[in-house]
Amino acid sequence: MNLIRLLLIMSVASSPLSANDRPNIVFLFADDWGRYASAYAEVEGPESINAIFETPNFDRVANEGALFTNAFVPAPSCTPCRSSLLTGRYFWNTERAAILQGAVWDESIPSYPLELEKNGYHIGYSYKVWTPGIPAHAPYGAQRTAYHQGGTNFNRFSQYVSGKAAELGVEGAKEMLYDEVQTNFDAFIADREKRQPFCFWWGPTNTHRKWIKGSGKELWGLDPDKLKGRLPAFLPDTFDVREDVNDYLGECLAVDAGIGIILNKLEDIGELENTLIVISGDHGIPGIPRAKCNLYDLGTEVTLAARWPGKIKPGRVVYDFVNLLELAPTFLKAGQTGIPEGMSKRDLMPLFLSNESGQIDPDRDSVVVGRERHVAAARTGLLPYPERAIRTKDFLYIRNFEPDRWPMGTPGGVMENEIPEAHALENNTFIAFGDLDASPTKRWVIEHRNEEENRIYYDYAFAKRPAEELYDLRKDPEYMTNVAEETDYQEAKLKLSRELMNTLVTEGDPRVVEDPVRFENSPYTDPFVYRAQ
Repeated sequence: MNLIRLLLIMSVASSPLSANDRPNIVFLFADDWGRYASAYAEVEGPESINAIFETPNFDRVANEGALFTNAFVPAPSCTPCRSSLLTGRYFWNTERAAILQGAVWDESIPSYPLELEKNGYHIGYSYKVWTPGIPAHAPYGAQRTAYHQGGTNFNRFSQYVSGKAAELGVEGAKEMLYDEVQTNFDAFIADREKRQPFCFWWGPTNTHRKWIKGSGKELWGLDPDKLKGRLPAFLPDTFDVREDVNDYLGECLAVDAGIGIILNKLEDIGELENTLIVISGDHGIPGIPRAKCNLYDLGTEVTLAARWPGKIKPGRVVYDFVNLLELAPTFLKAGQTGIPEGMSKRDLMPLFLSNESGQIDPDRDSVVVGRERHVAAARTGLLPYPERAIRTKDFLYIRNFEPDRWPMGTPGGVMENEIPEAHALENNTFIAFGDLDASPTKRWVIEHRNEEENRIYYDYAFAKRPAEELYDLRKDPEYMTNVAEETDYQEAKLKLSRELMNTLVTEGDPRVVEDPVRFENSPYTDPFVYRAQ
């Protein structure tokens, strides 16, 4: 009897884990979605932008799980951020995946979806993802894991709904896109083997430029004038800018509606309680100064909520600083899959499994972010704008390695010295300051740059920046005043500079070890395809 019992124990120990032992992993990750969700209104207060709209599906995940208040991207640019997230490495360690235009995925670098697949997971995605699987003929090709049977029109949410509204009505047109999300996810689930755990990435891009002007009000009933007094002080509080931001918030509501479709499907098939759901975005709002493609909070701070019944205690709010690249090892640990060499040794599992709110790990008191190149031809000579930053509770310290370069790109583009006519700046990102997406806000700031009372907004957006920037967020939460040269801040600046450089050295950043101009030479400056990401 003892021998039989021993054999049974050995058999169980060596048998594959069932789906109930390993959770499904669903990652909902919207393009260019900063920290815009109504759950954050309770953290930020009634005067915040997040207090004027509702995202019930994001809020559900946050309320039934944990809300993270200090989540930051490793880089405020799509491909570098996603490369970091998928590999669990800082973007500068992902070879040519560290850039936007001209990026090439290095298949020798492990990514968490493919590692989970090797361990028995069914993997797939809808809409935008960087890898797994580029090119399509690779062993784990992208086309094999893409699920677009219903289409990809959700990525053009306001354009599609506006175009179909006369025929179907606004709500009818929205339902067409919700059905698309449902159909795509249904196809993914249908390909799954019985009881097989799955890993799914939902990556809508409708929050990326460009959306239909006025769509925030027309499609969602959002009033742009409710944004009066809520915009950051470095933005002009004019109707054009408020409407621009308002239209973006409408796209955020569309993302939230799509999240609801996924949640409902999981519930319908009985998998919601066995699924780790994580929601976030790949950087801040596009086409807005000091946001996307900047190391200020508006560019690097994002939503993050996680729900995992039986593991994440509901209703928690976590203050610890989180870098999204830590999600890769977190997902692998959740899937009981080994962590490959080169992936971050720090993950979010201790934060997920804690019963506490507030600051859980006292060592999680900062996050390091960075940037190299975004639009290839933003500057003469295809040069990047290299910068790194460290963000703590009280301070934001930024190191600009090449302060003589234009941070948002050369005025007038690389072929001209003069800024073009302002009207072109709503539709052509590359015509001037190419690292800031074309938008009504970009147009307004440039069009009014010669007016004495409005010149300051142009400078906030486009002026060259000093080698060091330091902002005291206790007094200056919107990082308006650089105190890097003030006597009272020298001790704090030195401390933050050392912490930043120590991290960069430890993580092998070529800007401070071995090859400081890596991203300024071939293959990173080889001919590029000019396309919006």
